[in-house]
Amino acid sequence: MTKRENIQGAAAALLALAGVVLITVRPWGMRFSGFLLVGLAAVLALALLLDRWAAKSNTGRLCRRAFRTALVLVLVPLTVLEGYVIREGNTDRSAIPADAVIVLGAGVNGKVPSLSLYTRLTAALDYLEENPDVPAVLTGGRGYGEEITEAQCMYDWLTARGVDPARLILEERAGNTAENFAFSKDLLEEHGIDPAEDNAAVVTNDFHIARSRLIAARQGYGHAFGVPAELPWKHLEVNYYLREAFAMVKTLIFD
Repeated sequence: MTKRENIQGAAAALLALAGVVLITVRPWGMRFSGFLLVGLAAVLALALLLDRWAAKSNTGRLCRRAFRTALVLVLVPLTVLEGYVIREGNTDRSAIPADAVIVLGAGVNGKVPSLSLYTRLTAALDYLEENPDVPAVLTGGRGYGEEITEAQCMYDWLTARGVDPARLILEERAGNTAENFAFSKDLLEEHGIDPAEDNAAVVTNDFHIARSRLIAARQGYGHAFGVPAELPWKHLEVNYYLREAFAMVKTLIFD
């Protein structure tokens, strides 16, 4: 083996090991990054094998060329999407006047907000205090391990911190982001707000804003903008920003 091949093989092994560690240690919240590292290790290993094959035959050279072309066709769009996700997540439009607020639900541990939901609630509380006359839809149903709906958890948390209950509209059926917007739309219309024409401030995590706005537009929201909530640890931010580019692909193709 050449020196370059030794380095490439060692890099693949180290990436695979790091990925397995991140996948295994669940409390770190880095499982997606772990799978990504394992995938990158597999790409490096496959590239090494193709280089060896290409040195021996024309067929190997053709397969290596096809592999590299496919890699470019995958990585370029993902990089563009990642840039868009990062840009949207770091663009704070909370100064735009809103006719309604939509707070997207996230996990609840029993009756306690998960870290993701806690950060959304903190951002929602700040926004509602700065905009005291704007109604808010709290949207999220009850999932596995949740003793109450996400909407009820948000309602309890916000009202305990002084938010007027009369401002809060509970949507307790949604199980995903598309349903969040679809079911919230009906409630907004019942309260005299037209999602197609009026401004809707969407409170969610910063990495989730790009996909949320895309889904909102598909659901008929004409002027939805994000109010970003940041996770407290940078390693989690990196993990979820990376994951979101792949989630955007899923949404664009399947949702």
